[in-house]
Amino acid sequence: MTIKITMLVVFFAVMIGVGIYCSKHATDVNGFVLGGRSVGPWLTAFAYGTSYFSAVIFVGYAGQFGWKFGVASTWIGLGNAFIGSLMAWMILGRRTRLMTQHLKSATMPEFFGTRFSSNKLKVGASIIIFIFLIPYTASLYNGLSRLFSMAFPGIDYTVCVLIMAILTGIYVIAGGYMATAINDFIQGIIMLVGIVAVIISVLNLNGGFAGSLIALANVSDPTVSTAPGVFASFFGPDPLNLICVVILTSLGTWGLPQMVQKFYSIKSEKSINKGTVISTIFAVIVAGGCYFLGGFGRLFGEDVATGGFDSIIPNMVSKLPDALIAIVIVLVLSASMSTLSSLVLASSSTLTLDVIKDNIVKNLNQKKQLLIMRLLIVVFIAISAIIAIVQYKSSVTFIAQLMGISWGALAGAFLAPFLYGLYWKKTTKASVWVSFIFGAGLMVLNLFFKGMFVDFLKSPINCGVFVMLAGLILVPVVSWITKKPDEEKVEQMFECYNKKILVSAKESLGDE
Repeated sequence: MTIKITMLVVFFAVMIGVGIYCSKHATDVNGFVLGGRSVGPWLTAFAYGTSYFSAVIFVGYAGQFGWKFGVASTWIGLGNAFIGSLMAWMILGRRTRLMTQHLKSATMPEFFGTRFSSNKLKVGASIIIFIFLIPYTASLYNGLSRLFSMAFPGIDYTVCVLIMAILTGIYVIAGGYMATAINDFIQGIIMLVGIVAVIISVLNLNGGFAGSLIALANVSDPTVSTAPGVFASFFGPDPLNLICVVILTSLGTWGLPQMVQKFYSIKSEKSINKGTVISTIFAVIVAGGCYFLGGFGRLFGEDVATGGFDSIIPNMVSKLPDALIAIVIVLVLSASMSTLSSLVLASSSTLTLDVIKDNIVKNLNQKKQLLIMRLLIVVFIAISAIIAIVQYKSSVTFIAQLMGISWGALAGAFLAPFLYGLYWKKTTKASVWVSFIFGAGLMVLNLFFKGMFVDFLKSPINCGVFVMLAGLILVPVVSWITKKPDEEKVEQMFECYNKKILVSAKESLGDE
């Protein structure tokens, strides 16, 4: 207990210290929300990765999908690395940085509003973000609850939620995006070291990698598959649903505002190139490691019938030495706090800049904007903490369902219009509305009227994949049959991509 508490105290002290140190960067809206658009590759890459992978991944998804797919769940982590990180940086990074700066947009809704000349689009996107980020934030605390109860059996979980909420609020309110980015870097290092240490230790409990794989190959579950050794096989017992999880958790990040906003703050071209590599390596280790670890869940999931999927990873961890359990607690706290800070910053900035400013309060100066954003951070953190405590007390802890609904609605609504908005000049305002309504609307129907869907789409994960892919078809189809945008305005928006710049010979041979 002394080891655990000491590590937590040191961890929290560092987080608050960083927040206070970074307060000098948060004196205006640009600095508070985007770090002055001068954040380097390491901080940006780690901010992207730690916002991506939270307690939801480590406890909820790794446990559930490791149980369902066995070691084949590792494909989910690799998909996160190469689709959700590598391809996202390559396809979205540079264009997002250029156009958002050109359009002077600090949030995703502001991008939609300016890119498609519609204040209503901006407000509509803000409302979707506000509604669907709440279940996401609640799921962060849920993942933490299982491990906390195992590590600190004599302490009320409510205390942990309140401490995490208060301390996250302090450093985000004090230092804004820069404090979040630096703390994300520190938390990312903890996550990298922690996941490697845990994997090695857990596998050693069953004779190392080879011994664990043999033990898993001997596990059978006739309700899932009659094939021998299916949980130790390459694609597992259910390849189709495995692919759906890969798509939702990988391609879905392209439409999540808290993820895309990381590209707004990139400092330079070199930062994009380095950040792409760093982010991908981070994702391979953390996401790949989490799902690989979860793949051996059936060797530790004795209580899954009563404790649910969310009990699998805590059961694994409970068998480790106290020092490693302490590392895992700090690891999951790091993952949860980094994602929570990213979510509340995205929510507060969106609501302030895209809804309150100019729509509710006219002539809102910089000082008042910062004050409102900081107040909203307190509100969002309080709401998420209250929901988490109520869920815990009422034993509602199914993490993956909350995550699937949130990701499906946000990515289903935003992925296609954001991607086409960056690349295709003929994207219309009407097509963006269709994507918003179809993506968010279908996920709401899935939540409340699941019975009206075919069996495959009753899962919020599969439904989320469907709305994302459908949006990629709907946006161009609707754009072809609806009123075309003003060509002159669109050309002015896209001229940022054609700006000529001088580079040194080492960057280009200059033969032409």
